[in-house]
Amino acid sequence: MATSPCSSSGVSSSSSSGLGADAGLEIRTRSVEQTLVPLVSQITTLINHKDKPKRSDKTLQAIQRVGQAVNLAVGRFVTVGEAIANENHELKEEMSVACIEARRAGETIAQLTDVASLDHPESDSHITIFTDKTGVVKAARLLLSSVTKVLVLADRIVIKQIITSRNKVLATMEQLEKVSSFQEFVQIFSQFGNEMVEFAHLTGDRQNDLKDEKKKARMAASRAVLEKCTMMLLTASKTCLRHPDCESARINKDGVFHRMRLALEQVIEIVTDSRPNGENEMVPISIYSGIKEFKNKVEGLRENLYFLSKENLSTMLEVILEHTEDFTDSAYTSHEHREHILELSKQAKMELEQLVSVWMQAQNQKTKDLMEDLEVAILKTCQCMNELKREVHSAATSLAADLLKYHMDHMVLKALKITGVEGNLEAVAEYTCKLSEQKEQLVEMCRLLRHVSGTEPLEITCIHAEDTFQVTGPQIISAAETLALHPSSKIAKENLEVFCEAWESQLSDMSMLLREINDVFEGRRGEKRVYLSLPRPGKHNANLKALKPVKLDTEEQAKIAKLGLELHLLTSDVDSETEKWEDQENEIVQHGQGMSSMAYSMYLFTRGEGLLKTTQDLFHQAEIFATEGTKLASALHAFSDQVHDDDKPLLLLEAEKLISMCKQLQITAKASVQGKSATFTKVDACILKTRNVMTLLCQLLPLCCKLLRKNKAGNGCLKPAPLWREDRIRTGTNAHIPERRAETFGIKSLENHVTNMTFLESK
Repeated sequence: MATSPCSSSGVSSSSSSGLGADAGLEIRTRSVEQTLVPLVSQITTLINHKDKPKRSDKTLQAIQRVGQAVNLAVGRFVTVGEAIANENHELKEEMSVACIEARRAGETIAQLTDVASLDHPESDSHITIFTDKTGVVKAARLLLSSVTKVLVLADRIVIKQIITSRNKVLATMEQLEKVSSFQEFVQIFSQFGNEMVEFAHLTGDRQNDLKDEKKKARMAASRAVLEKCTMMLLTASKTCLRHPDCESARINKDGVFHRMRLALEQVIEIVTDSRPNGENEMVPISIYSGIKEFKNKVEGLRENLYFLSKENLSTMLEVILEHTEDFTDSAYTSHEHREHILELSKQAKMELEQLVSVWMQAQNQKTKDLMEDLEVAILKTCQCMNELKREVHSAATSLAADLLKYHMDHMVLKALKITGVEGNLEAVAEYTCKLSEQKEQLVEMCRLLRHVSGTEPLEITCIHAEDTFQVTGPQIISAAETLALHPSSKIAKENLEVFCEAWESQLSDMSMLLREINDVFEGRRGEKRVYLSLPRPGKHNANLKALKPVKLDTEEQAKIAKLGLELHLLTSDVDSETEKWEDQENEIVQHGQGMSSMAYSMYLFTRGEGLLKTTQDLFHQAEIFATEGTKLASALHAFSDQVHDDDKPLLLLEAEKLISMCKQLQITAKASVQGKSATFTKVDACILKTRNVMTLLCQLLPLCCKLLRKNKAGNGCLKPAPLWREDRIRTGTNAHIPERRAETFGIKSLENHVTNMTFLESK
């Protein structure tokens, strides 16, 4: 029976896992998880080696080299961990204990694998891996546990950086709220701009690193709020300074500060995984998720007639039907949809009654006829629920499509701007009522779309959209009232423009969200989410107007359309290839899926759609894409250690090609350009190089899948571990405490040392 060292240590590479020693140390980020994957894999291989009566000198030497390599790598890893402990006194005690445990485990493994010089490794005078398999397992578990603990503690430093950055932003915001002169405001806002850029970078990296898709979506929503509110804060504050006695201007400004504080608080809740007063997050259940769970329970009756009660099923259906009242009670649901939903709800109750009746009979007497009747009842119940799901989806999406089309001309916003400049308070009041009506319609639309969104990240996006309409509507009204009271004020006019742009932007995002919801319903995109990030300007200019977003115009979109379409087709090809893998948790598959998702968002950018709004967003996305490609190349190198010698050169050649392409893309994405023409050329180059990487990825995935199957079909015997490369050993032994601690001490530095723990190759 194969033994895995992580089987009882609590360390898992496929799910959120804690350590056996400390359940509070949960792995929440991909960087920590992926750092541990090679260590878990190689130690498991070492423990599961096949015992043979006769062992060759080659095998003994290989095992000894493994032990020495482990001990050396752990030693270097611990050195970095101890340096981190010295720099962060609040973690020093925990980190030191974990480092001592790791060093002890490494030394134990080295001792137990010191077998190359022995004529009889089984000799009683010397305990080895062959005589004390349990000792090796214990040492391996201790090593994994302690290394994981060091990594999770190091991750706390990243969290601490985000909290510190948030605190700086909050402190500067308090100063901005109290300023009374323009000169003082400009000075403080300059500092605020730099702090927001730093916070955006830290949280953007964290968002990309999170394992939990719900947390990723919440982080994206919070960061989107902060991005939009930064410009709102600038214009609202300037308006308030210009018109200090204006009540509507004060209300407008207070609303922006309040919303930013809430968004900052939510970011901290996400990174620390905690909520104020210890309360649990309450996310309302959607109709889709309710139907999915209900169907799973119903279909489970085929395997087990006794695993749940009829009361449980009835309660589940009641909850689903209660949620359908959001549709039937809505003033915006069409009469036809309302009637169909009510009819299907009634039918669902009848089908469940019939199912329960047959089910109860089958529990008492399992005859062939009864089991056939039960199967029919299950199919009918599930079919009815599918029809209900389809009907509510149709009701929500048709309403959304109609509302978005109707409001896309922004007539009410245009009228508010005109009447505000005219100083016509009566007309402004009339149009604010119309905007309030529009807000109620859009909020209702978001609530209904949430029920049919299909995935938890999309549900969260719907909730974020609802909040945005709820908050932005009143802010537009207060900005319009301020302009009507001061019609000649340029800053009041600019302030209204900013809030109206936020409203228009959210409407545009809703069109994209509607497409994503339809894609999920029709099975085109599944759980895939594009990466959302704040712009990352090359120079941290505090004057936010200098960072004005650049978008492709219609002519530029037309020029790049063909390239974008090719990219779209390649994402579909990559998705098809990843679906062929049996193990969807495989590191190669996950990197491939991530790259496909990012390439898809870049394709949407070429159409003027999606969450990448500006060229700066695209360039940042290209950088992240290239980084993901480099990580994939590392995974390919690790995978090459498991394949036969005949196949290895081809795989390594393709991996080197990938590294080269990703480096070129990264250089292009980071290159500084000025002017419209040069920017478009850079956009074109980024899309082209992304397409080239995706083309290579389409070739790599089937090759790896084929090699993996071939490898599994082999005999799985040990192959002698390769000697560690001299340059790696030199790097390890000469490692001193780096001067640039801020860049070195953290997950990345530890990751480099764990990556070098490649011990055995299977053949």
